[in-house]
Amino acid sequence: MTTVTTVGAPGVPSPATMPATRRRIRIRLPRSAKVITGITLLGIFVFLAIFGSALSPYDPNFIATATNGTPQPPSAAHLLGTTNLQQDVLSQLLTGTRPTMLVAFLAGAAATVLAILIGVAAGYFGGLVDDLLSLLINVSLVLPALPLLIVLTGFLGASSSANDPLIALIISVTGWAWGARVLRVQVLSLRNRDFVESARLIGERPWRIIGFEIMPSLIPIIASSFLFTVIYAIGTYASIAYLGLINASHWSWGTMLFWAQNLHAEQSGWWWWFVPPGLAIALLGMALALLNFGIDEFINPRLRAAGLSRKAARGAGLPRRFRLGLTPVTAHARAGTVPADSAQDHATPDTEISL
Repeated sequence: MTTVTTVGAPGVPSPATMPATRRRIRIRLPRSAKVITGITLLGIFVFLAIFGSALSPYDPNFIATATNGTPQPPSAAHLLGTTNLQQDVLSQLLTGTRPTMLVAFLAGAAATVLAILIGVAAGYFGGLVDDLLSLLINVSLVLPALPLLIVLTGFLGASSSANDPLIALIISVTGWAWGARVLRVQVLSLRNRDFVESARLIGERPWRIIGFEIMPSLIPIIASSFLFTVIYAIGTYASIAYLGLINASHWSWGTMLFWAQNLHAEQSGWWWWFVPPGLAIALLGMALALLNFGIDEFINPRLRAAGLSRKAARGAGLPRRFRLGLTPVTAHARAGTVPADSAQDHATPDTEISL
């Protein structure tokens, strides 16, 4: 019987004795103050949208006229004061959070889906399809949004004007064109890249090329477009409610401003009636804008490098001043050399959009 022994190099363990190593998956938590602030504020509003009605101290529709129709300032019984009918402003604010958030995010999602379908199709297929869809995009851009919304909501009845999903779809009709235009331009720059041409040469279908080759490169742009569309939907929904185009008994932040304006709360100095809903709209818009700025810093090396402090820049090996036209890119690597095949994982491409 012959015995075969394998002798390795001195000091190097044999493969049989080497411990199995597992690749560590590290989840990078957001470190930007903008992102953390935006996530915190958005989380608060999402919590209020879910549990706001249960946390309301009073029924927002409760009417009491014990003070002859004069709104009462904030007190221990009513933290944000009352309206002229002695309705609790805090209860109306908490109850109105859910419809406002629901309409804003549904409208943002619907408008983003329309923008993806139209913008990506126009940029990828080109030719007559691009001409027709570009015409549709340009017409939608030049149409005045507010008059169109007034006309569309004018056909709604009293019950339909309190239907939040229907109102969200109407708002999305006027909010998809800008995102579609940006996506079209980006797809035009991607459809002739080498990896897309290679997918065509091996016989991949168009829907698979769009879904697996082009769409991953568009995710940051789609996320940014979605956030801006949600901000647009918040302001639009509050505007049409403020104008009285929504059922006045359906509580939202815009409805609160409608009643405050009708009863001249601004001229009478009843600030506790109109400041809370206006401040809530501003804070929610600011939270979404901060998240969008965080996405921009994540995908754009110029913004990410500009956001570094001097101490962090020195630690990353960056110069104090950057040369004009040079885009500094930092990569967090472990001690030692980085393998050549993993260099692509550390590099972040610069995404540019030209209109």
